[in-house]
Amino acid sequence: MPFFHYKARDADGKLLEGQVEAISAEAVASQFQASHVTPITIVETAGKQDLPLGQRLRIRRRSKVGLDDLILFCRQMYTLTTAGVPITRALRGLVETARNPTLGEALAAVVEGLEGGQELSGAFANHPKAFPPLLCRLVQVGEATGKLDDVFRQLAIYFEREKDTINRVKSALRYPTFVIIAIFFAIIFISLFVIPAFEKVFAGLHAELPLATRILLGISDFMLSYWPLVLSLVFSLFFIVRQVLKTRQGRYAWDRYKLKLPLVGDIILRSTLVRFSRAFNMSFGAGVPLTQALGFTARAIGNTYVGEKIEEIRNGVERGDTLTRSATQTGMFTPLVLQMLAVGEETGAVDTMLEDVAQFYEREVDYDLKNLSSAIEPIMIIIIGGMVLVLALGVFLPMWNLSSISR
Repeated sequence: MPFFHYKARDADGKLLEGQVEAISAEAVASQFQASHVTPITIVETAGKQDLPLGQRLRIRRRSKVGLDDLILFCRQMYTLTTAGVPITRALRGLVETARNPTLGEALAAVVEGLEGGQELSGAFANHPKAFPPLLCRLVQVGEATGKLDDVFRQLAIYFEREKDTINRVKSALRYPTFVIIAIFFAIIFISLFVIPAFEKVFAGLHAELPLATRILLGISDFMLSYWPLVLSLVFSLFFIVRQVLKTRQGRYAWDRYKLKLPLVGDIILRSTLVRFSRAFNMSFGAGVPLTQALGFTARAIGNTYVGEKIEEIRNGVERGDTLTRSATQTGMFTPLVLQMLAVGEETGAVDTMLEDVAQFYEREVDYDLKNLSSAIEPIMIIIIGGMVLVLALGVFLPMWNLSSISR
């Protein structure tokens, strides 16, 4: 098949450039449009060519396989399998166009595994850093049922919804995070540059200063004298926290603690439960046994604390308890959701009820995210107002009493 050099833009407007092997330019354009990528130019070339150095460097720096990569991969696989392209040929074409080197190397190894007689799901499972267990298990179900194209379509939809939920939570947390960082740097700037300028004025008065002023001067003197120590402590703390979060115990403690954070803890919990409901619904609805679906979902939601609770549900089901009774014992679900699960068990439509549960939590998350800024703004105003009050009392109170201090 001929090679085509293309330029296109993804859903975020980012320019993509590379080379793909396909039957025709129309096939390349159809593949891009199915992946929500807008083609700009598609030109047939004599053979395989390398990308420009700048783009190769940008691609090389991106090593982790993210949700964007998985969405594009699943959309491309759905389009190719629906069109009847053989799996091996489809994967070879995707190796050439993979923007992520980790994904490209994994796909190349998958092709070698398929040529060596492996099943597609088994070849995917050999590369857990590129393909999550949920994807591998559903691909196995698709191979057994002959509905591999439908599995890739469902996976693309699932990853898109998961990415959308994560982006909305991050967007809501961006404002308070920015304000806290700004306050931190404002305190450092005031301590290092503003207070020392006033200290020279106060030193010439030779009088007792108010308590607020003495506190500010003490903080400023400490920062000026020990700023290398403070800076090293901050970087050391950052490094220690980062290393602790890489351990299982540290990650578990953080995943549990962030669910209890004021204002945002409930939002994070409900968004995690949205991911649980959708992943469980998709795997169970595809024919995966109940206990296995719970096990794969526990490892797919990205929160070790909630994942442990889901494992408790799986253990309860294995002991003979009902899904509703096991879910009730975790204490994570509202009575309304538990009633919906009970109805699903009675009617044999657990997957449908789980879709309703996901939509229920999604509406709650949307409502809370819309009101998060209005709930955080008064707290931020109080904090900033407190800083201004302390600064005004510490700096301007001695100047207001300048006449009495001079006497």
